[in-house]
Amino acid sequence: MKEFNIVVIGIGGQGALTLGIVIAEAALKQGYDVRTTELHGLAQRGGSIPIHVRFGKKMYTAMVLEGEADLVMSLEPLEALRSAYYGSKQHKTVFVIDNDPVVPLSVSVLGEKYPSIEEIEKDLKDFSEKVIFINASDIVKKETGSDIAANIYLLGYVVGKGLLPLKEKYILEVMQELGPKYFETNKKIFEMGTKHK
Repeated sequence: MKEFNIVVIGIGGQGALTLGIVIAEAALKQGYDVRTTELHGLAQRGGSIPIHVRFGKKMYTAMVLEGEADLVMSLEPLEALRSAYYGSKQHKTVFVIDNDPVVPLSVSVLGEKYPSIEEIEKDLKDFSEKVIFINASDIVKKETGSDIAANIYLLGYVVGKGLLPLKEKYILEVMQELGPKYFETNKKIFEMGTKHK
């Protein structure tokens, strides 16, 4: 594998940053050259957070170029739409999206309309043949009482489906190093994600 480009996108507090770190550290453990960047919006105030992770034989830049993402992982549907331009049909980009909406202030305060999942999917189809919505937040909430680990469920899903070329053992090692206190719960959620039908 020459290189692999991922964009992880979410809203402050959803764990996009953690997801980017886990992916980057696991890729390092697997022996890849890794470049990563985070472009902070108003992360602490519910702003968008796109995180770029690139790994392969020899990487020179951290930024994923427009149309060159292999995988876009979005922790929120509208954020996936905002990141659509990283995908392209030529590059066979796969979008994996948690279908649980977090309605932004502009919608709730200004009365703008939040697009339906069907509308978001239709728009994303211009950029990708493969747009996958998963009810990660709902599943994790049922299991743990909180949707805080939905990011870990999505990670399990992309690894389990072979959409992210990283070995489970390295991801679990990194998760244990980063958060030993929550490791057993995170491991369980990750493994549930790998088995998602």
